[in-house]
Amino acid sequence: MKLKILASVTLLTTIFLGAPVKAENTSHIKQLLETRECMGCNLAGADLTGAHLIGADLRNANLKGAILVQANLEGADLTGANLKGANLSEAFVSGTSLNDANLTEVNFSEAKLYNADVDGATMEDIILTGATVFNTGISVGGGD
Repeated sequence: MKLKILASVTLLTTIFLGAPVKAENTSHIKQLLETRECMGCNLAGADLTGAHLIGADLRNANLKGAILVQANLEGADLTGANLKGANLSEAFVSGTSLNDANLTEVNFSEAKLYNADVDGATMEDIILTGATVFNTGISVGGGD
């Protein structure tokens, strides 16, 4: 009986201690949208659909699994950002720095990638279906 109570308390404590992370994420989203400066922010899983992030400072931000569908990232700095599994379909990525970023499993379907810097970026299993890529070090096509 004591073991069941201890297990329940442990589970509930874990759930309640996890809640501030979501609140912190919300404050980071608000900070980004109001100031376009969110260096090192935790935006994992954030829904930023259609966001105008022109010139945003997102260096070293955690955008793992973020939804950036139709977002405008023109001139944004995502150097060192973690975008693993993020959805950037139909996004406008022009003059954007993605240097040293983690782009693993990023969905760039129908995105426009113009003059983006990707030096040192990890690019495994990215999706480029229908993407327009110009003057950016990402190849469209495959060798099958």
